Amino acid sequence: MFGAVESFNSIILNLLDGCNTKRNSMKSTLYQRNEFSTLDYVIFVVTLLISLCIGIYNAFKSRYKQSTKEVLLAGGEMGVIPVAFSLFASFISSVSMIGIPAEAYIFDSMVMWGAVAAPISIYLSAYIYIPIFYNLKLTNAYEYLELRFSKSVRILVTICFCVYMIMYMAIVLYAPALAFNAVTGLSLWGTILSAGIVCIIYTSIGGMKAVLWTDSFQAVLMLTGIVVTLILGSVKVGGMSAVWKIADEYRRINFTDFSFSMSTRYTVWGAVIGQTFMWTILFGTNQAMVQRTLTCPTLKNSQRALWISVPGLMMILIVGGLNGLVVFAYYHTCDPLSSGAIKAGDQLLPLFVMDIMGIYPGVSGIFIAAVFSGALSTVSSGLNAMSAALLQDIIKPFVSSTLTDKRAAIISKFIVLVLGIVCLFFVYVASAMGGVVKAAVSMFGILGSPICGVITLGMIFPWSNTKGAFVGTIVSIAMMLWIGLGSFLYKKYPISPLSTEGCMNYTSDFGNYSSTMYNFTVSVDTLYNSTAAVEPTNNSDAIFPLYDLSFVWYNVLGPGIVIVVGLIVSFMTGYTDPKSVDPRFICPIFDVLCPYLPEKILKPLRFGIVHKNKFEIQHTLSTMIKEPQNIVLNVDDKNDEKEGETLLPVNLGEKINDKETVLNRKTNEKHY
Repeated sequence: MFGAVESFNSIILNLLDGCNTKRNSMKSTLYQRNEFSTLDYVIFVVTLLISLCIGIYNAFKSRYKQSTKEVLLAGGEMGVIPVAFSLFASFISSVSMIGIPAEAYIFDSMVMWGAVAAPISIYLSAYIYIPIFYNLKLTNAYEYLELRFSKSVRILVTICFCVYMIMYMAIVLYAPALAFNAVTGLSLWGTILSAGIVCIIYTSIGGMKAVLWTDSFQAVLMLTGIVVTLILGSVKVGGMSAVWKIADEYRRINFTDFSFSMSTRYTVWGAVIGQTFMWTILFGTNQAMVQRTLTCPTLKNSQRALWISVPGLMMILIVGGLNGLVVFAYYHTCDPLSSGAIKAGDQLLPLFVMDIMGIYPGVSGIFIAAVFSGALSTVSSGLNAMSAALLQDIIKPFVSSTLTDKRAAIISKFIVLVLGIVCLFFVYVASAMGGVVKAAVSMFGILGSPICGVITLGMIFPWSNTKGAFVGTIVSIAMMLWIGLGSFLYKKYPISPLSTEGCMNYTSDFGNYSSTMYNFTVSVDTLYNSTAAVEPTNNSDAIFPLYDLSFVWYNVLGPGIVIVVGLIVSFMTGYTDPKSVDPRFICPIFDVLCPYLPEKILKPLRFGIVHKNKFEIQHTLSTMIKEPQNIVLNVDDKNDEKEGETLLPVNLGEKINDKETVLNRKTNEKHY
């Protein structure tokens, strides 16, 4: 994802026509653009139709189950496998599929260290965040913030989530369409509209079940696409040993940068720690991911689904990085970026696929179907998650608090439709304003990390209060926007050597080119939008030191600001007594991270909060109250001479003192 975020920080709008040089050797492969065959188009269309049919089938199957639980949580009865595949597919967007290889091609193999972070982040997500969300029986993860703090904090976070998700979904649709248009001539708006409309339809009519099952189908397709590319590509170059030798010669093989520099693009510490935080943000606190885990019938199944997704996450980073090395080995003597054959890093893998697979009808179609499957899974996940957030946080509290469950389910589908149209509008905006695209992708980390920070503040630090949570979130968002903008304008990264020594001297619309080999430093904008060399720049000369911070640390800095500022403000304005906090809202962090410590050490680290059996009371209530009942209470009214009895109706899901919720789902497993 980091490589993906950086690779699409700069989508260009210049489309490239190939030169007329005859394609008869590797030297000339860059100058002849291959076109999609009829079979390629058929495979792409069939992929969209299968996804649409899955949505229609689930809509028909659930036509008599019109409820918010059915539409937003798939009835809470999904199996582990489809949920696991959906978690994996939602993470692996089209941006990641073509961005990670570009990262390895232009820089080096350090991006693959991120695979080490996958199991760590899943452990943190599965045992710190998910148990609290699951056992509180929430539809929207951000409901927790109202229970723990206040409605204002919840609304603030919901707005941040919707803003960055809409922008990110627009990029996920636009980036691959632009890349394939540039190297294959595939219709830009034809692919965007066809993929976008199909996704909107099956998500709106089929609900969460359609999203989960289409994600499963798309996950298989994505894995097939990247593996086939790796196998055919490595064979074309001469095997992985040849790939490794060439990549090592040109300094693409690098796994040993253990420096503590926080300005270096990737170090071992930056890759592992930064991506651990990033994936924890995604799997532990992002509504799109959390909502999927809540579709399982038990907490243990939710945790199993997270663990099953780990191999897929590691695979996409490792295979994606290897694909980048294979592409480099193929073009190592005639770099298409330096020669002007393509104008952006995101076009590297599509160009490579067309070069080596274009002669096999249908194979290129499988790859583009895999890439757009990544787009569909991300967009459908985002639409469904935003629908749940807006319904619970905006529509019900501020528009109509008396909605029936059936009507709320219908409204949630309508919200998906509206959000889908808004997303397509932002795709159009992105196509007209390249600079906005760069800023929009950066917002994914800039706005996502403060959300994780405020949830972590509530779950792990019982002293925090509402003022601390609100101020900490605002300060973090402002700081991250400031640092992100400064880095975007001033930060430059050195790249690995690129060569055109094997290219034929030729003249094209881009000018005259001849053999050369160089190593230079570029800005993020120059890297992916231009091939012009610039003078080496000393990163330490940045106007403000934090502008020089590598983007991998943003996901550490964002939550850190929320927690530090939140705690300072909380203690300044009257911190919360830990014993007064509902234990269901707090994670016993030391029990999770250090479960084998003796009880005499763990007990004071719980800060007076009793966690034992804290969810069993809810389980007892849920088994006792199966339907609305009448509870008889004696009323002693001094102004009334008579003593009577008052019947009070109690409804499932009714809030008590704004801090407790009567729950009705069975939970038998141990939670911590």
